[in-house]
Amino acid sequence: MTHASAPPEPEDARLRRILRQTRTVACIGVSANPVRPSHYVARYLAIKGYRVIPVNPGIAGQTLFGTRVVSDLSAIDGPVDMIDLFRRPEHVPPLVAQALELFPGLRTVWMQIGVISEEAAAMARERGVEVVMDRCPKMEYQRLFGELRMAGAATGVISSRL
Repeated sequence: MTHASAPPEPEDARLRRILRQTRTVACIGVSANPVRPSHYVARYLAIKGYRVIPVNPGIAGQTLFGTRVVSDLSAIDGPVDMIDLFRRPEHVPPLVAQALELFPGLRTVWMQIGVISEEAAAMARERGVEVVMDRCPKMEYQRLFGELRMAGAATGVISSRL
């Protein structure tokens, strides 16, 4: 007797589950400049109650969102549920490899809009870590938990312009 495998989880349900289960996010490549996407995404996540650990060697030691910026992943003390990558795709595989070694409880590798690395994704999936590519957790949170205003939902366009 053969058993059919369970159908795959719908993508929206998967993203909603990831965002609900995540507690600590290491934002790699965060900027101190408030108009940069990496800054306002990390700030938004912090406002929503996530523990956000900003990672950027260029601004290490500064404080963003009430937390000291660390120079790299090895400077993080404690568990990390998700890494959120604001780095060019060619920089992603070594960062994912390092995160997989440093954080045994890592649940999700999230690559921002425009960041796609099949190599890094395969590494993470091989270790049982979920992967989201070419998406923004802020936008997904707003979309999935009803925070988009009617204009954004009706047009299907999400913009950072005021």
